[in-house]
Amino acid sequence: MGNVFSVSISTEDIAGCCCDCIAARANYLCKLDENRVTLRRGLQKLRELKNDVNRKVDVAERQQMKHLDQVQGWISRVEAMKIEVGQLIGDGAKTIEEKQLCGCCYPKHCISNYMLGKKVAKKLQDEIAGRPTVGLESTFDKVWRSLEEEHTSMIGLYGLGGVGKTTLLTQINNHFLKTSHNFDVVIWVVVSKTPNQERVQTEIWKDKSRHEKAKDIWKALSNKRFVILLDDMWEQMDLLDVGIPLPDRQNKSKLIFTTRSQDLCGEMGAHKKIEVKSLAWKDSWDLFKKYVGEDTLNSDPEISELAEMVAKECCGLPLAIITIGRAMASKVTPQDWKHAIRVLQTCASNFPGMGHRVYPLLKYSYDSLPSKIVQSCFLYCSLFPEDFSIYKETLIWTWLCEGFLDEFDDTDGAKNQGFNIISTLVHACLLEEPSDTKCVKLHDMVRDMALWIIGEMGEMKGKPLVQIRAGLTQAPKFKLTGSPTCLNLSTLLLNLNSDLHMISNGFFQFMPSLRVLSLSNTKIVELPSAISNLVSLQYLDLSDTQIKKLQIEMKNLVKLKVLNLRSTFNLSSIPRGLISSLLMLQAVGMYKCGLYGLVVEGSMDSYGNESFVEELESLKYLIDLSVSIASAPEFQRFLSYRKLPSCTLAIYLKMFKGLSSLNLSSLGNMKHLIVLAMEDFDSLREIKFDWAGKGKETVEYSNLNPKVKCFHGFHEVVINRCQMLKNLTWLIFAPNLLYLRIGQCDEMEEVIGNGANDGGNLSPFTKLIQLELNGGLPQLKNVYWNPLPFLYLDRIEVVGCPKLKKLPLNSNRKQEWWNELEWEDEATLNTFLPSFRAI
Repeated sequence: MGNVFSVSISTEDIAGCCCDCIAARANYLCKLDENRVTLRRGLQKLRELKNDVNRKVDVAERQQMKHLDQVQGWISRVEAMKIEVGQLIGDGAKTIEEKQLCGCCYPKHCISNYMLGKKVAKKLQDEIAGRPTVGLESTFDKVWRSLEEEHTSMIGLYGLGGVGKTTLLTQINNHFLKTSHNFDVVIWVVVSKTPNQERVQTEIWKDKSRHEKAKDIWKALSNKRFVILLDDMWEQMDLLDVGIPLPDRQNKSKLIFTTRSQDLCGEMGAHKKIEVKSLAWKDSWDLFKKYVGEDTLNSDPEISELAEMVAKECCGLPLAIITIGRAMASKVTPQDWKHAIRVLQTCASNFPGMGHRVYPLLKYSYDSLPSKIVQSCFLYCSLFPEDFSIYKETLIWTWLCEGFLDEFDDTDGAKNQGFNIISTLVHACLLEEPSDTKCVKLHDMVRDMALWIIGEMGEMKGKPLVQIRAGLTQAPKFKLTGSPTCLNLSTLLLNLNSDLHMISNGFFQFMPSLRVLSLSNTKIVELPSAISNLVSLQYLDLSDTQIKKLQIEMKNLVKLKVLNLRSTFNLSSIPRGLISSLLMLQAVGMYKCGLYGLVVEGSMDSYGNESFVEELESLKYLIDLSVSIASAPEFQRFLSYRKLPSCTLAIYLKMFKGLSSLNLSSLGNMKHLIVLAMEDFDSLREIKFDWAGKGKETVEYSNLNPKVKCFHGFHEVVINRCQMLKNLTWLIFAPNLLYLRIGQCDEMEEVIGNGANDGGNLSPFTKLIQLELNGGLPQLKNVYWNPLPFLYLDRIEVVGCPKLKKLPLNSNRKQEWWNELEWEDEATLNTFLPSFRAI
């Protein structure tokens, strides 16, 4: 087996480490006497430590306590080590005496001396100290399997700070010591962010130049099969410049590195990028119990349940689990644990070790972000609730309205900048991107770190006021019925406060700088007329509220860019001229809102939607629109407008009563349309469209042209309560579909009909991420007639589909339904099984 070195050095110092490693074999002979002295000193320290442990055991036993099996196991291993090391020291003394008498160059002595020297050196070297890989076993197995792959020469392990990357790399290093392998040398190097270069270089290389080091490394490694383990990389390293031959199939060498940056994995040319993720709950709990100790957990009947609550506050981050577990190891009263829960939930930075150990380590990733703008955008994410999925579009619009995105003058450029920043934060492991790519999430511990930066370090100090999911009746330091003076407040998020029903007229009186206001998911019924005082307001989110009408005083919000009325089902009144007076509006969200049946104040008509749509059409800067439409005539009028269809991103069609067929041809011309929802079409039997501009209304599936992509922009399609529809075969013309949700369609027999079988080389759903067949599909028998690759499929949900026996997968509602599923082969079953969950 190869030799292992553990040393913290910079990129330039890798040469020293490599050449020391190659020279180690000669040192087995030449440094036997020196190593023997070092081994004796180490044995003495081990004896002293064992004596200390024995004294602690004696004290504990006198207190009627019982020592753990781990303690007894350690003592036994020390006794065995003492015997083995004593023998080595004795053999070493004899060998040195023989060398002094006879010289060490005689062949009969050389081999035995070499083997003895190697044993002594190995005892000194031993394993690199590391924690057990609790919860990382599957990732370890994945890495080790990758090492055995011929085509994988470089592996990048990336993940959040404190998630266990170094622990994992340590276990990989130590596994080389325990198993046989074909590598000549294994080298471990810590490439820290701010290493002490001079000291390490002087100790290893003295007067050698960087160029000489590179030459020596190349000479030493070019004919070797090596494994290099680089821990904690922050910047791209030119291996050739250092002198390391590029690992490839020819030299059969390997390189594994850890980093917090997914981008760095690409920059280094990693053949495989493996994310080290936070621990699942079971593994988190096991690790937490290990550091708290069974004695503490059993010291009071209440503590075990309270300890679970504390462990959950760690959110699967091993560094936090270990830090908090150690801090709680001596806490044996329920009051101590209840206090810990309160501190962790309200001001976690005050918990022992968090503000001095956990957060500073996480902050390295924040400090490494490329600009102040990106840092500000990251900190802004912490204003959203814990464990909350934030729509990317929402995040970008709030950044834009706060003034962070100022790189470009036009909104499209600013939005693209926003998406780039999100990508930067995801790749820095500061934001998480779930399988639902529309959203991002902030790891709770990262969010706490961001709030610590804001509060403790003065970044954005005094700007945000956040009170989320708090059963809000008052905000910090003042009541919602008062008139707080907040002259510099720029963002006010009151999201998800289900007890918030009313805001007094004076509440917004002294907030002249407020730019972003969110009342989403509250029970607000109406806005106070004093909202007119918010002359700087650019972003207003009223989505998922009980609001019934908009105030005419909103005309004063002349800087408003974003108005979100999504899912405002009770909205029934908008003053005439209000929308057209908000000249700066760029985004209007009316998806699933009370637009259908809407009355525009001041109109004598019982149905005033047309004048409202005309106001939308008049908005000069409108680029982002979502609408709800409730009749076929209204749908046709909407499509006839010049501007609105071209800036519509989402359209919700509902309750087209008495309609048996619907022509969707015009949707193919809406290049920015990404979401289509159709609900409550009680008599709709068929979807029509003019195919390929040839004037045909009903699709002739036997003549399909696979190159026709009428709905190339569709990312999401939702079909609910369309009882008479038998299929959705037209979806073969939506090649970029990511999310498909179908529910309560009593007559639907197949998603893609068999009539398209003669349509050539069609392959729908190639980009699909989620498929939900969710209830009320009693006749559904088939999704597609042939197996499909489903390259990106993350989730399939099937509920209420008793006749669906086969899914088109090529690589559980009830147990009996699950058992009746027909799979192409066992490999396909194993590939797609993780995507299923029982309902």
